[in-house]
Order: sequence, then C-alpha cells, then structure tokens
Amino acid sequence: MATDELEDQTRTETSHIEVRQGPHELYGDILESILSRVPLLHLVPACHVSKSWKRTGSSSLRRFHRNIKPWLIVLAQATRSPYHTTARAYDPDSHAWIDIHSQPMIGSISTLRSSNSLLYALSPSKFAFSTDPLHYTWHMVDAPLIWRTDPITGVVGHHIVVAGGTCDFEDDPLSVEMYDTVSKTWTRCDSIPAVLEDSAASTWLSVAVDDSKMYVMDKGSGVTCSFDPDSSTWSGPYDLRPDETVFSAVIGFADDRLILVGAVGSAENLEGVKVWEVNGVSFECKELVGEMPEATVEKLKGESDCVASIGMSCMGHMVCLHNPWSPEELILCELAEGGWGSVRNAAVDDRTRMQKLVVTCSKVGLPDLHKALQVGALRLV
Repeated sequence: MATDELEDQTRTETSHIEVRQGPHELYGDILESILSRVPLLHLVPACHVSKSWKRTGSSSLRRFHRNIKPWLIVLAQATRSPYHTTARAYDPDSHAWIDIHSQPMIGSISTLRSSNSLLYALSPSKFAFSTDPLHYTWHMVDAPLIWRTDPITGVVGHHIVVAGGTCDFEDDPLSVEMYDTVSKTWTRCDSIPAVLEDSAASTWLSVAVDDSKMYVMDKGSGVTCSFDPDSSTWSGPYDLRPDETVFSAVIGFADDRLILVGAVGSAENLEGVKVWEVNGVSFECKELVGEMPEATVEKLKGESDCVASIGMSCMGHMVCLHNPWSPEELILCELAEGGWGSVRNAAVDDRTRMQKLVVTCSKVGLPDLHKALQVGALRLV
C-alpha cells in the first residue's frame, strides 16, 4: 500500500482523535496516550502521518505495555497441482481480516502443513518452511533424507525437527531428522520411542514445543514422550490422559504453560471441550478454565456430523480451536480471562470450502506490519 493511501486511511480512522488544544495540534504525552488505545492494525497507517507520529506510536507500545492479542493466520490451498494458496490474517483487536501475499514457491512443492508456529511443504526433493509471524517469507532447502508423507514437526530453538510419517517402503517408520537453520544441514537423530510406533504420524499425534523440548502425544491414548534436540534423546513415556471421558486430545504451549485440550464424548457425539494445564514435572493435569459453553460446542461442530479430533493453535494467552472437517467458525479461548468466544472464518467461502485449510496463531508486532506493508505482503481490505 502506497504512503498516500495509508495517510488517507489514517485521516479517516483517526478522525475521532483529531482534537486540538487551543491553537496547537495534539502532541506529546496526550497523543501517546490516545495512540496507545488505537488497534495495532490502525496504528500502522497512523505512523505514516509524520515522523513525529511514527515515534509516538512506537513509544506508546513500550510505555503502556500493551497486551496485543495474537493474530490468526488462515491459509487455503488447492488440493491439486499447482497447489494455489491464499492467506488471510485476523486482528482480534480491530476485528478485521486482511490479505497476505505469500511467496509463490509453496505452490510448487506439495500440500501445505502446519505445526505450532511452523508452516511447511515437503516433497521428495525440497522442504519449504516459514516461521515469520505473518508467514509471507518462505525458505527452500533440500528435503530430509527419508521420504515422509505425514510427519510430525516442530521448531525448537534453531532446529526444525521432522519425525515419523514415513512412506511404507522406508526401513524405519520412527526415524527422526533435524534441520539446523544456522548450519543449514540435516542430522539423523534417535528414533521415536517404540511406544508410539502405531501412531507415528501427524494424523494421530499432537505436538507442543517450547524453547528446549518437543512434546509428542498420542491424541487417543494420551501417551506422551519428549525430545531434546541438544542431546538428540527422547524421554518418557508419560500419561497425559486427564479423564476417561476424553476420546481425543491435543497439546500446545500457551502463556508459557503446557496445556491440553480434550474432546469429551465421542467422535459421533461431541459433548464438550475442556482445557487442562499440565505440570511439566509430574505431568499431572489440572483443569484450567471453565468447560466450553454448549452453544460454542455447536459452533465447533459446524456442519459436520463427526468430530474425530480438534485442530489447535496457541500463542500468548490465546488458544484457537477449529474443526478440520467444518472450519467455518474459529473458537477462541482467552486463558487470562477464562472466557470463550468465536469468530467467523472469513477464509472459508464457496471457492475455498473444498480446499485444505491451515490455521495458526502469531504474535504480530508493529515492526512486522511495517515490513510487510513495505514489501507489499499485506493489503488492507
């Protein structure tokens, strides 16, 4: 978006704060206080009004320690080559959807997949991945040595772990490889523990990562193991099934805590959804927030008669859930407030309904938006 267009939009969006003090325009602490209440998406064009406004907008974020909610990123991909992909982002503070223009390389690889903050596409010869907040920058590297169709993945530090999900003709279905983003090399690691042999693929396993480890849980049984990239070793197994009524569960990190979201009832009759906090030492589960309201459960079901598992993405205090078979509604849980809500998925329409959808959360900052607008990756709609 050109600078003059940004300035025009800013005059409209900030017209309610164009107040004057006598003969002088708004400035200093008062301007900073006002800009601290402007949603991040609208703060971007405000920063283009003048150099003074840009400095004030940036300082307002630091001074007032704003709790900016994570954004939702939704990508829709055609299921056939050339795998045309579109992407949209949702800002919870301004309740606005915007388009993201991704690099076209992902369309030439294969089916798009996600795991926490990692988006990737894998073919026998190439591995494309993106880890930036808005996922418009992609990196293309050589593929792992083992050909995989449904692996589990995770970013731990500067390592990208790719495990399991191998083709039938591979000798070790539990093989693990690690890509070092610094040295740009692949390394073979210890295989996934045999206790997960019958479910060693992303279809059956849920993954959570923090700064030092990757946790892998069987969605049905709750059997969990952890992987340390520094020592290339596995630990466990641990039992994370909190309740006998839970038929499927997923794990993730939110608010620096390992959490577990469990679907109660059965795939044919989803009765409820609960959230637990997992103790990182004892691996005991403690219920974290109130159970998902019945009306919200119905939104999660959507038009699907069966909810075999739940898709989840976490960032900061926010947990985003969706039904992979009926993703018209995105369910949001604010851990800090213990409240449930939902937002209509604007990426789903008649054109994309039959496409593959990938949903993730990102912590987006003002510099991220400035850069994305500068390179033409965003378009405000």
